Amino acid sequence: MAHLITGLIFIPILGAIFLSVVPRMLARAAALGCSVITALLAAAMWYRFDPTITGLQMVQRHIWIPAIGAQGLLGVDGLSLLLVLLTSLVFLFAFFAGRMSRGFYALMLVMQAALYGTFTAQNFVLWFLFYEMSLIPAFLLIKIWGSAERDRAATKFFLYTFLGSVAMLLSFLGIYFVRGTFDFSELATLGKEGLLAGNLRWWAFAGIFLGLAVKVPLFPFHTWLPDAYEAAPTGTAMVLTGTLSKMGVYGFLRLLLPLFPNEIRIVGPWLLGLAVCSIVFASLAAWAQSDLKRMLGYLSINHLGYCMLGLFAITASSTAPMVETQAALSGVFLQIFNHGLTAAALFYFVGLLEERRGSRGLADFGGLMQRTPLLCGWMSVAMFSSLGLPGLNGFVGEFLIFKGSFALAAGYTALAVLGLLVTAIVFLRAMQFLFSGPLTESCVTFPDLRAGEKLVIVPVVLLMFAVGIFPQFVLSIFNSTVVQMARLLG
Repeated sequence: MAHLITGLIFIPILGAIFLSVVPRMLARAAALGCSVITALLAAAMWYRFDPTITGLQMVQRHIWIPAIGAQGLLGVDGLSLLLVLLTSLVFLFAFFAGRMSRGFYALMLVMQAALYGTFTAQNFVLWFLFYEMSLIPAFLLIKIWGSAERDRAATKFFLYTFLGSVAMLLSFLGIYFVRGTFDFSELATLGKEGLLAGNLRWWAFAGIFLGLAVKVPLFPFHTWLPDAYEAAPTGTAMVLTGTLSKMGVYGFLRLLLPLFPNEIRIVGPWLLGLAVCSIVFASLAAWAQSDLKRMLGYLSINHLGYCMLGLFAITASSTAPMVETQAALSGVFLQIFNHGLTAAALFYFVGLLEERRGSRGLADFGGLMQRTPLLCGWMSVAMFSSLGLPGLNGFVGEFLIFKGSFALAAGYTALAVLGLLVTAIVFLRAMQFLFSGPLTESCVTFPDLRAGEKLVIVPVVLLMFAVGIFPQFVLSIFNSTVVQMARLLG
């Protein structure tokens, strides 16, 4: 069934080409059709995937550029499959966020193909090609269809991510010249004994770390994100926070941690400090925002900081108990999925508010519960999910991360708990501004959720409940991968 991965990558590209000839009124329907097909392929991969097997499945290997050891090597393990499923869900969701032009949907499909390739490629050259392929559509989507500050936001996004990618490419070229391979599994095996020697290992480590830290983003490389999320159209913002930011966390798990375990252990306390800063400072910055998109942008940094806290806690400890390591890793994997789903939903709700009101400032709303009880109720569920309320999907991942991290790095984890407190304040403050108080004059004619919007929102929110109540159906996807990675990192 290796051809399923090829279909995942090429169907969105073919769909983007097909959009150039379809009537403009059918552009969204055509894009949705392509996304539905890829979602069915992803579901078929899940059905065919054997969660008891460690290592790659559905492997597809082709000779590509033998002179430099570049192979067309594709395959999935539990982590890759989880992100493929998340990408399929988020893009289906994002295509419902407003009606746009053919060019918009074509670029979205190209970005979807690039993300599928990034999460399935197992050779650096191919992986880097897909990794960079996602940059150009994201830049154009912000630049062309963004809000008033789109030029500055798009340029900042491009410069940050491009310079980080250059640093990562130079590091991998240095590794190739010494080791002669771009294969991830071979490099991970070599990383156990030390991938490089002398100062070269630190230069290579710094380059890869910089490229991935910008993509997550990790404090202090995060300043491009609030501007990009604020300026991006709603559908693009949903994809940026739901899937594109996961490329950075995926890169840490797939590249930096297996290739440089000794180096990460040495600088572990400093990296834990950066993770705590991402959690606490981002939540404080979110508290200070009056624009809903900027607020959610900073909270996205905060939530991805929990992922980095779990990863760095594992690698910084020289005697990490296997049970706690597996708990933290499971929490990181689940948090990747949960944050992608919940953050995309929150941006969708903000898009609905902006569509009805023409603005998205906290002070522009008030008393919406009187006028739009369904919208307020479902949006409240998404907010509580992001907050980590028990019974919803956000709770399980955060609980596992803190369970593992407290045992491995108690002091840093205790400081990170402050981020949970501030996040609660941010969401309760937003709910008070939006839903409570007297109904503002500008919101008197607000319509509640329409039938089409209900069809989009209800399944997504029900999925939040499903993962929160019965998380095992998601955990079972990557349990064997967690065990394998815990042994590798230990």
